Amino acid sequence: MADDERNPVKLQVANSRPEDSGRGLAHLPRAIMARMGLAEGDAVELVGKRSTPAIAVYPYPEDEGLEILRIDGLQRANAGVGSGEYIEIRAADPKPATRVVFAPAQKNLRLQGSAQALKRTFAGRPLCQGDTVATVAQQRVADIPPEVSRHLRAPAYALQEIRLQVLTTTPKGVVHIDADTEIELRADYEEPHESRRADVTYDDIGGVAGTIDQLREMVELPLRYPELFQRLGVDPPKGVLLHGPPGTGKTRLARAVANESDAEFFLINGPEIMGSAYGESEKRLREVFEQADKAAPSIIFIDEIDSIAPKRANVTGEAEKRLVAQLLTLMDGLEARANVIVIAATNRPDAVDEALRRPGRFDREIIVGVPDERGRREILGIHTRGMPIDEDVDLDELARTTYGFVGADIAALAREAAIEAVRRIMPKLNLSEQTIPPDVLETLSVGRSDFLEALKRIQPSAMREVMVQLPQVRWSDVGGLDDAQERMKEGVELPLKNPDAFRRMGIRPAKGFLLYGPPGTGKTLLAKAVAREASANFIATKSSDLLSKWYGESEAQIARLFARARQVAPCVIFIDELDSLVPARGGGMGEPQVTERVVNTILAEMDGLEELQSVVVIGATNRPNMIDPALLRPGRFDELVYVGVPGREGRERILGIQTAKMPLADDVDLGKLAERTERFTGADLEDVVRRAGLAALRESLSNDRVTMAHFESALTDSRASVTPEMEREYEAMSAKLKQDAVAMQPIGFITPGMLEHREEP
Repeated sequence: MADDERNPVKLQVANSRPEDSGRGLAHLPRAIMARMGLAEGDAVELVGKRSTPAIAVYPYPEDEGLEILRIDGLQRANAGVGSGEYIEIRAADPKPATRVVFAPAQKNLRLQGSAQALKRTFAGRPLCQGDTVATVAQQRVADIPPEVSRHLRAPAYALQEIRLQVLTTTPKGVVHIDADTEIELRADYEEPHESRRADVTYDDIGGVAGTIDQLREMVELPLRYPELFQRLGVDPPKGVLLHGPPGTGKTRLARAVANESDAEFFLINGPEIMGSAYGESEKRLREVFEQADKAAPSIIFIDEIDSIAPKRANVTGEAEKRLVAQLLTLMDGLEARANVIVIAATNRPDAVDEALRRPGRFDREIIVGVPDERGRREILGIHTRGMPIDEDVDLDELARTTYGFVGADIAALAREAAIEAVRRIMPKLNLSEQTIPPDVLETLSVGRSDFLEALKRIQPSAMREVMVQLPQVRWSDVGGLDDAQERMKEGVELPLKNPDAFRRMGIRPAKGFLLYGPPGTGKTLLAKAVAREASANFIATKSSDLLSKWYGESEAQIARLFARARQVAPCVIFIDELDSLVPARGGGMGEPQVTERVVNTILAEMDGLEELQSVVVIGATNRPNMIDPALLRPGRFDELVYVGVPGREGRERILGIQTAKMPLADDVDLGKLAERTERFTGADLEDVVRRAGLAALRESLSNDRVTMAHFESALTDSRASVTPEMEREYEAMSAKLKQDAVAMQPIGFITPGMLEHREEP
């Protein structure tokens, strides 16, 4: 070890995976472990500004060959280092502890219970005085290498992750807990001898890796290395504006950055700063900035900044205008502020005064958006870290089904699932007793059914104003629409699932699809199926939801609809009965009608300056000749898909789908029924099946079979809703639309003479 002391091993620190948070693992390169003579599961000492022990394990598969050390946020706080810094690694020899004293690491937490559970949880784990550690739930055996599992803990369940500080250990130095160790758990928080920030770290935030990287370069670099900017001869960034939907983790992100930067954190809540006396609000604001200057390096976080810095042109009160002016002065400042960064958060960036949104004040605006599937999986891992979950819980499946969920929604989902688990054991509890029996607690776990029940009660907050859903219709539920189905697969499912293929070919995917055809042929069903198979959010709307009698409100509703769709992309917007929302313009006299303004807004949204990224618009109508022709050109509704009456094979398939759950007698021949239902649409065939079931019940309520006779009876009461004339008319219309998608037909007050002088749309 003499060589190691003369040439200590130093590695650059990187973040570990969120699921490893609180487990005390240090992922080291294999070559370094071999050089130091370490086996997987051995204890090491990490020496930064302070010293902390960890369990050495092999690197993640993606890190093979890289010279980095991956540790979690608690260990970074314990060692006093941040991501990107270098830390010294030494071999450690933990001594058996005779006594260890734990206390809560949070001021607002009071703990009660036996210290025996802690003894099991931290059995064999290396600890030292001053460390912050976390209780984590029982991991699945397959997730832990056998060499490491013996060092971690015996099986122990915890309903939540609890952070504790190690107040004292006997003896001093690196110790481990064994069967003879005496454990003491203090009920209340105690101020540690040495401050180690670890309440929120990057490990507690999921789905925002790109945002964290941007924030680190804007905040951590100036606070840690101000000499970099002095050498370059430029001023460091002064402020960052975080904006995005509520619940995406803006406030939590700011706290994590403050902790990881080892900076003082000053919080300004918008309404709290307002005072009743003249000049009181400005005085409070100045005091916060003065305190931050004295405590530098520091971060001032202004939550809901739109409430204290609204656009001055839109407010009438002088107090609000003075407060905005004071904030502008403080951020600009006559004296250069050293090592103080202002981070602000809002979900209404357009309501913030424009003077703040310029370089020199808020130098960069960072969007904290709705997480994608991978981000949701990370967040689920974080919120179930301290939860005893059953083997049947598939977090990947939950991540796929929680479309539109933000971090706050997923936290609520985990909480609701835990409450479901508690509800199951309520009959075993004696409410007159002060404590819950240990054997009941040991059996408490959260299963897949608990999460599914919780999903029914949690609605994604990013989409509260418009109903977003994941349709349950699959391609197997759609019959008789093979041509339309193939075109929708190519146009919607392919680009949403494989956007890289389109970029590689240098082409853009289709923006919109118009499904047209007779009523009842399955246009809405087709739109739902394509959204489900493309794993996209589905926003269904109709003209009555979007049209308003108030001037300008209809256009604002449509703009909000498209803005929300962009936030939860990939997304399919489905507009049913499109002809009532966007009829051809020029049919009214005098003042432009509401629908004409709506058409203009939809044209601008679909083909405007702001690109639709992973958002597809599907419209459905049975009167395509009534729709404004400007919408039917490529770049708006690129594909016009005719959804016609199904053929014989299609009808048999639809009948098979509709009767899948019906107890059919042996004499029922779906092929014969398909032959006898010419020109029947999907809706007509569903009606036939429903009537056959009613005929069986009418005969006898105890009937358990539907026979061919019942179908014969149903056919006498049913008819095809599409006549031969309608079919010929739609086929002619289809040919005309394909021939010239932008041809304008004389409609209403428009005459051929007017069209000669009309400009191209």
